[in-house]
Amino acid sequence: MSIIKLNKENFSSVTSAKGIVMVDCWAEWCGACKTFNPIYERVAGKYTHHKFAKIDATTEKDLISSLEIENIPALLLYRDGFLLFKQPGYYEEDKLKDIINQAENVDMDEVKAHIEAQNEK
Repeated sequence: MSIIKLNKENFSSVTSAKGIVMVDCWAEWCGACKTFNPIYERVAGKYTHHKFAKIDATTEKDLISSLEIENIPALLLYRDGFLLFKQPGYYEEDKLKDIINQAENVDMDEVKAHIEAQNEK
């Protein structure tokens, strides 16, 4: 299992890739982030067919700001380049798996059609 370290240089290329990309926004000084980290790593090890990444909020302040992340830990989930989930908080393993499973079951053709319809307005 390899968790990708995201920064402003590689963020777009990683999150726009085909498939599911889960992103943990964290900081060394954040107690909840430290507690969440082993859960995140354990789930990443079970879902090796998806990508897992981390953004260090301390070193990547501009990226965190551009994503409008106000609280950490925060979790982002992209699928085929579309942001499907963005929520601050600490997640237990079962909830994290549920978020991934829901993302796996999203009809992406329906999502794309909805976005196209919104853009036409």
